[in-house]
Amino acid sequence: MRQCRQGECRFRFPAPAGGAEGERCPRCGGPTDPVGLPYSGQRAERRGIPAGGPAVEALLDNIRSIYNVGSMFRTADGAGIRHLRLAGITPTPAHPRVAKTALGAEQSVPWSYTPNGLEAAVALKERGYRLWALEGGPRAEPLFTATGLDGPPIVLVVGNELAGVDPAVLAECERVFYLPMQGEKGSLNVVVAFGIAAYFVRYRLAGF
Repeated sequence: MRQCRQGECRFRFPAPAGGAEGERCPRCGGPTDPVGLPYSGQRAERRGIPAGGPAVEALLDNIRSIYNVGSMFRTADGAGIRHLRLAGITPTPAHPRVAKTALGAEQSVPWSYTPNGLEAAVALKERGYRLWALEGGPRAEPLFTATGLDGPPIVLVVGNELAGVDPAVLAECERVFYLPMQGEKGSLNVVVAFGIAAYFVRYRLAGF
């Protein structure tokens, strides 16, 4: 960590050790000093889900933001989502900016692309997958009341940041879940919602 010497600034920020980067304050341009102990990021413990936990994949249909897709790859890696199916306008890891937020997860999480999310949903359903959508509406149940993990793999279906899940895709889904909201907003950022759902299904419903 480094801290600005200027009394009216005193900006504190992380900077690589042993180099010139960080010697000038990024806020005011003044000189800085190293302060405190060297920072070392701590990794979370690797722990698998209980035996018999659900196999989970995801269908990301028409996600418009490159950075959202990268973050969802990283979330999928952490939660143990076994495959990401990208559809429509959803950027793939072929786009270099996906890697900026995926941080390598685009290499560890298997993925595939199809131009038509509805066709992908129908094909998965015909293969016996259970499609669970994250969406509101009259069919939606609170996510945290979800049960019934015994059976075929689950596919979490996530739709466009503004339009939501394609209604035709939604019609193919076995169940629809929403995240309860306490504030004035009616939904969360798609990456946050996906992360909550992925971890809940993979860990909480598995009895972790």
